[in-house]
Amino acid sequence: MTRKAAARSFDVTKGYRAITRTNIERFPEWTWLPDELREVVRVVGRVLPFRTNPFVTRRLIDWERIPEDPIYQLTFPQRGMLTEEEYASIEELIDDEASADLLDRTVRRIHGRLNPHPAGQVSHNVPILHGHPLEGVQHKYPETVLFFPAQGQTCHAYCSYCFRWPQFLQRPGLRFRARSPQPLIRYLKLQPEVTDLLLTGGDPLVMKTALIERYLAPILDADIDHLRNIRIGTKALSYWPYRFLADPDADDLLRLFERVVESGRSLALMAHICHDRELEPEVVRRAIRRVRSAGVEIRLQAPLIRHVNDSPEVWSGIWRRAVQLGMIPYYMFVERNTGAQEYFAVSLHRAQQIYHEAIRQVSGLARTARGPSMSAFPGKVQILGTAQIGVERVFVLQFLQAREPSWVGRPFFARYDPEARWLDDLKPAFGQRRFFFERDREGWAVPTVA
Repeated sequence: MTRKAAARSFDVTKGYRAITRTNIERFPEWTWLPDELREVVRVVGRVLPFRTNPFVTRRLIDWERIPEDPIYQLTFPQRGMLTEEEYASIEELIDDEASADLLDRTVRRIHGRLNPHPAGQVSHNVPILHGHPLEGVQHKYPETVLFFPAQGQTCHAYCSYCFRWPQFLQRPGLRFRARSPQPLIRYLKLQPEVTDLLLTGGDPLVMKTALIERYLAPILDADIDHLRNIRIGTKALSYWPYRFLADPDADDLLRLFERVVESGRSLALMAHICHDRELEPEVVRRAIRRVRSAGVEIRLQAPLIRHVNDSPEVWSGIWRRAVQLGMIPYYMFVERNTGAQEYFAVSLHRAQQIYHEAIRQVSGLARTARGPSMSAFPGKVQILGTAQIGVERVFVLQFLQAREPSWVGRPFFARYDPEARWLDDLKPAFGQRRFFFERDREGWAVPTVA
């Protein structure tokens, strides 16, 4: 079957089907890959999660342009995601048919190098309720709590850059997941400063609607007046738009959305759109229109990813299309210091250039997009630009969100470093020994309810 014929033959009535390292040979996509790219899937897919589906492969990827095609880079393993030494060691173990235990130990060592839980996710973000860690919950900023439903810790397709890659590994101790909303409800009732709840993963919308309702309905019915906004982090709009249109429980999902809105709370889909091509298919636009018809707000966010969207034209294209479709540009993130950051990250200087060149190309309706922003240990740090102050060239930065609310909006300065890619790479300007927000991380209080 030719590629064009396969795309034409895509049949949504067959429902969602995952393509993974272990079954890709049963799909025509395998025949479209040259031998060297098959080998990359075989090797890198042993270390970092790989999952896609026929909608992504047949409607979004341009197979005439692989491996440079941005959606291919976004969803398929790439050799540069591992060091040459790591790649060679995994390849040799596979070729030698090494024992599963030896291969697993090698993979685990690589996982340790890849910083699986950045920014204090385990050490400082998991709240304590009556002396016990709250499973599947993070609370970093006073107003917002993150909730990880256990069955929502996968996605319709995995983004190769994803900082949540440990969620997709079958390894105890690496995943955040909650099996019941009741501990969360007890915690929220004792936290009156919390106004926003974010259901995240993975992608909660991989769950059947009945299961989503089992998590959401008790929260809606509980007496938590201070909880005003519900958010759902998702890639379903562009990776599986049929979730809102043709899945057997799509209508039920829209009714559940309406129920949230009718409860007096806002409901926002935090849609991860990494390239403007994701918004081109008419079925994606139909899904967007249907979601908005239920009273749901859609906000767009994504990291700036080398090989995928590291140009002003791509970002201005995303934001223009978003506004045209009634969505709100929200964040441009800096690629986090985890996983395959070496392969995907750009310098902070280049990130700031791309943001400013892109934002100048769009109208005020799209200038709601904030960035470039680093979701670092102390908070979300925005790079405002560079400046020459006296004899020193500096980065000008501010907190968009912070563990300590008084830091929000406070400008500060770092010595200009053209190679810096993350907050930890920066040094204070003007001879200062440390930034005002720096302190012993052990001194940070974990959110606790006695």
